[in-house]
Amino acid sequence: MSLLVHTCIYKYVAIDYIPIINTLTLWLMMNNKSSVQARFVQIKSALLDQIESGEMSPGDKVLSENQLAESFSVSRMTARRALTELVDEGILARTQGVGTFVSDSRPMSSILEIRSIDDEITQRGHHYSNRVLSVESIQTSEQPSVWLGVAVNSLAFQTKIVHMENGLAIQLEERLVNPLLAPEYIQQDFTQTTANHYLSKVARLTQADHSVEAILPDQEMAHILDIPIAQPCLKLSRRTYSSKGIVSYARLYHPGNRYRIGGHLDFHPTN
Repeated sequence: MSLLVHTCIYKYVAIDYIPIINTLTLWLMMNNKSSVQARFVQIKSALLDQIESGEMSPGDKVLSENQLAESFSVSRMTARRALTELVDEGILARTQGVGTFVSDSRPMSSILEIRSIDDEITQRGHHYSNRVLSVESIQTSEQPSVWLGVAVNSLAFQTKIVHMENGLAIQLEERLVNPLLAPEYIQQDFTQTTANHYLSKVARLTQADHSVEAILPDQEMAHILDIPIAQPCLKLSRRTYSSKGIVSYARLYHPGNRYRIGGHLDFHPTN
């Protein structure tokens, strides 16, 4: 009798512990997975903090997978996942055999071609918007007359527009337009089209000249672009021509910490 009871109790206990053991195993697996994920996120956050604080700048080399694994006491696989995700997000750039570096994430405009700012932004997969500050007719003083190649006190159109990428101002456009070559310019709704798009349709571009310089903004410009007055800006001055003469003269101001200007050239050697 005693043996029978003991055996029954043994069987009852053994059967009862099976779900408990399975639940405990599952909990340990989930807890371990959560811990690994937390460490991976921790590495990403630490690297992002260094970049955002300016401790690491574009072009700086980041720690290797082995160094990160040692610093954070994690596996190399965990460190690799953190780096890979930052590379996929465009925050880091990896060069095989050399290392991983902080990317320059500022938008870049080509100095070798003329493109509408809205096309540049949408091509990057970002949202374009603008704010029209002024659209008016003016009588040209001496310097604007030189820019447009017209006589002093000639009629000209003038627009001032702020262009934004994902809600952040990246360009202040101040443009003078020759009304003889674009007579309906001032009637356009520049919340629906850009000056570049419109002028390209009515006065086909044949040539352009431009210059780039670094400047400090005045108070008004700093306020419009929502930047500190000590923040350097890139100023691109551009004059465009059609077959009939100078169409427009534009001054484009970009906050230096939000924008880059560059280009690419292909050279084909001759025999």
